Amino acid sequence: MAFRTCAVALACLWASAAGAQSPPGPEDELSRIPAEEAKPPPSAPPSASDRGPLHRKLYLESATQAALLRSRLDVPLSPPNPPTIEERLFADALLDWIVRHDLSIHFSARAGMRLADNLPFPAHENIRVDWRELYLSWQPFDGAFIDAGRVNLKDGVALGFNPTDFFKTRAVVEPLSVDPAVLREDRLGTLMLRGQYTWSFGSLSAVYAPRLSSNTPVYTNSTLPSLNPMFDRTNAHHRILVKGNVDLVADFSPELLFYDEDGNVRVGANIAQTLGKKVVAYAEWAGGRQTGLANEALSYGVRTGSFPAPAASALHPSSTTHFQNDLSAGLSYANEHKMTFWLEYHLHQAGFSRRDWSSWFAEGTGPNGSSLAPLLWYIRGYAQEQQVPTSKDALFLRADWTDAFVFNLELTAFANINLYDGSTLAQVTASYSVTDLWTVAVIGAANIGSRQSEFGSLRTMLSGLFTVRRHF
Repeated sequence: MAFRTCAVALACLWASAAGAQSPPGPEDELSRIPAEEAKPPPSAPPSASDRGPLHRKLYLESATQAALLRSRLDVPLSPPNPPTIEERLFADALLDWIVRHDLSIHFSARAGMRLADNLPFPAHENIRVDWRELYLSWQPFDGAFIDAGRVNLKDGVALGFNPTDFFKTRAVVEPLSVDPAVLREDRLGTLMLRGQYTWSFGSLSAVYAPRLSSNTPVYTNSTLPSLNPMFDRTNAHHRILVKGNVDLVADFSPELLFYDEDGNVRVGANIAQTLGKKVVAYAEWAGGRQTGLANEALSYGVRTGSFPAPAASALHPSSTTHFQNDLSAGLSYANEHKMTFWLEYHLHQAGFSRRDWSSWFAEGTGPNGSSLAPLLWYIRGYAQEQQVPTSKDALFLRADWTDAFVFNLELTAFANINLYDGSTLAQVTASYSVTDLWTVAVIGAANIGSRQSEFGSLRTMLSGLFTVRRHF
């Protein structure tokens, strides 16, 4: 059924392309938003006339991290603890090769060495290689693009949480930052076939990603393979995505999405509208039938053999399936001083409500807390790997300042706030380009809140990261 649906979608795409006149170059909604306000959207590859035959981005990076851990947690966390000292060395490569005017190859990968006080040495976790992207892009005629290979496909107009970014699940590996904008870019791509056609008043695209592996248990930093494409993370299901947008009026081009994952259907929409010259209002929504986060996580754990079904049933999660909504709605404001601010409200209806958080802590601190704690933490680890919020309601604030105080200094700060208990994940980043070849950055992060709150219950209280990057 998945193959037939995909074939129909691609046939419709090709038919629309064949029947249209040659349009001008591709255009999307975010291209109308001021550069300071928009994050890089997925777009068609530039033509050979826009760049040379080989574009590359190569760098070596050293990242040193120190963390301050909480001495005691009300809900005990199974060992090992997060590292207090960690050193990582990376070699990162991104290559775009224009083979001819209508054909290009895109490649992205990272090799790294990791040393930490909670990792034995030597071990397979010390050296890792992540193959992020490798795909062929073909432009059969103006406005039409076909991509085949491993692609990091990104969707959505929001910044802190992207409900329509359906290919984000399980794709993030060894993040240096918890910044959603960084996680969105630095992740594993999905092996897929993608077709896209753009015309003067809209666009249409279709994607098919085949199933190449079965589901595997939730990964930890001590179970990551050294050399493995990890298709179990990106291609464990047959997945289809069809999306399109139409320019209804000036500066308003809503996008609609249809997504199918092994018969589980979700629909979504993206809208953005400029309000004057400095403010952009936007909303991103997706919905489909599913159970709550706890049942979804524990069911996944049983299917992948992480624990037996009788153990999972001890938490009595509701297995009721109903239509669940995800929403990210906000405003961005950019001023003439190269400063941009975002305010977003996040809804993940399948996530924890105030009552669910009370139950989580009650179970973890009750008479059977020591036996139930691994299951309770598994739910939160599952949400993190799926890249969805644990809480149902949250507030996201962000500020960026380019050329702050001095030229080439960029400051970024964001806060993710639980609206039930007020606990907060906060991060501040200062990045300075010393020269065209050298960049240094400092990142400070804090999990703030009481011991029985979402972020106050985490083991890591404070962390600091210092990076030095040499570009080539």
